[in-house]
Amino acid sequence: VQLQASGGGLVQAGGSLRLSCAVSGASVTNVGWYRQAPGKERESVARILGGGILSYADSVKGRFTISRDIIKRTVYLEMNNLNPEDTAVYYCSARYRGSDWWGQGTLVTVSS
Repeated sequence: VQLQASGGGLVQAGGSLRLSCAVSGASVTNVGWYRQAPGKERESVARILGGGILSYADSVKGRFTISRDIIKRTVYLEMNNLNPEDTAVYYCSARYRGSDWWGQGTLVTVSS
């Protein structure tokens, strides 16, 4: 499974970004976005679980939306009302045959 994340960048507080994750190599079901801020552990941000159930971290509920385009095999993370605490490297991940696969990460920097 290969995952290619893109869409990160520099944005002012209150702004928006959309991250994309192109998935290839296999058909996966459970996919998600994670992030790792400097000096902190990687944390789950948003996930699409089996049956299409959506799961969000409390810190992003109401601001971030995860979605997927099955035909394009792409997973998106729409991020609105960004704040400096959202600054991190964002990774997409997929579970396939019991293993977790990771993309290379895309940096999101939110300035105050």
